[in-house]
Amino acid sequence: MNWFDSENDLSDPHGKIHCRAYGIIEIENGAFRQIRFKPWPKIISTFEVNHFGEKTHTQSDAMDRCTLYYNQPFFHKNFLALKYVVSQKGTSFRSFRLATKILDEIARIKQSDALVCEVSNARISDRLLSRWGWEEHLSNNAGRHFIKRFYGKYPPSLIAQEGADEAEIEKVHLRNKQPAKV
Repeated sequence: MNWFDSENDLSDPHGKIHCRAYGIIEIENGAFRQIRFKPWPKIISTFEVNHFGEKTHTQSDAMDRCTLYYNQPFFHKNFLALKYVVSQKGTSFRSFRLATKILDEIARIKQSDALVCEVSNARISDRLLSRWGWEEHLSNNAGRHFIKRFYGKYPPSLIAQEGADEAEIEKVHLRNKQPAKV
């Protein structure tokens, strides 16, 4: 097994996504680029977030790039943890949203029961998270902890959605090619 392998096919033809526990989702210009796998989990600290996160974001190039780190905890194989999101100064909302949708797709592939995260960025509102299916979790603990439960009921596959979009586009093309009725 190549410890630093990657996958750019979300249909997971080689089972890499299903088998690997730690990964980095890369989005560029609003499009999925790849999932890079790691042999160890992303360890994040409050110090790193507070001291390097904002500095990295503000001093980066104005590229539309979003990187999302996720872990599958060793003792909780039926959960995925959204560990960290890195964005550049020019990252679009579309890129950020696509990264979160791909995390949902990974949860579907791995048949995970839920996603968990701790949100430290005040610009990500509880209302937005609720709209995306996240709910408050561990409210008696310090921090903003959220969970997105699946338990076998996953959002529609991104691959199925792409196929539906292509079919819809093809219908429009066919309608436009038909001669107008007089």
